[in-house]
Amino acid sequence: MTDSPAQVRPDRRAELAAGLARVRSRIADACAAAGRERSEVTMIAVTKTYPASDVIALAGLGVTDVGENRDQEAAAKAAQVAAARVTPRWHFIGQLQRNKVKSVVRYADMVQSVDRVRLVSALDVAATAARDRQLDVLVQVSVDGDAARGGAVPASSDPDVGFGPVVEAVAAAPGLRLAGVMAVAPLGWEPVRAFGRLAALAEALRAEHPQATIVSAGMSGDLEAAISQGATHVRVGSALLGMRPTLR
Repeated sequence: MTDSPAQVRPDRRAELAAGLARVRSRIADACAAAGRERSEVTMIAVTKTYPASDVIALAGLGVTDVGENRDQEAAAKAAQVAAARVTPRWHFIGQLQRNKVKSVVRYADMVQSVDRVRLVSALDVAATAARDRQLDVLVQVSVDGDAARGGAVPASSDPDVGFGPVVEAVAAAPGLRLAGVMAVAPLGWEPVRAFGRLAALAEALRAEHPQATIVSAGMSGDLEAAISQGATHVRVGSALLGMRPTLR
């Protein structure tokens, strides 16, 4: 017999509390080093492969934002969490296929991985049909210009994957709200260099779209670098929840 999602083992709750304390301390220290207020940075707990009970436990510890990568897992988990009357803010942060958008818009408060005009169009249609408010969207940026790994390409006029065309498509979509940008530091890049490039792009974006204030950057291994370069949201998984279970 398995525990229900609302039943969190005391030992697991203690593990999560300890991980959360360590991550919060790192974020506070990084903010202090960067001369920023701690309130400027939101931690997103990335709970992919972890059970709904962990989300419920984290919410009880004061975590307000949760990130998921795969719709099949996220949709079921969000339903379980909602059944326990827990209401975190859900961020979809994985690569999103157009055939999944109708599901994602039902539970996600923000989609951080929008990188193609065709995806913008599909999200807009789905969000308009399923929601009574706009869906917050971040444009994912390919910092190194390699669209094959995901991300809109800066300085490209490609009508589908160019950063400018994606931004303007989101800004024009009535069902979506352009909230900012997201990026992952490319392999082989120093994180400060990657996030500095993202920061410059974010600043230029805000000049044209002042509401686009979110910069989602940094994960367990490089959140300090991201905060030093102005990240407003950091996405933390293993440092908070421990080593991930093996995916089947």
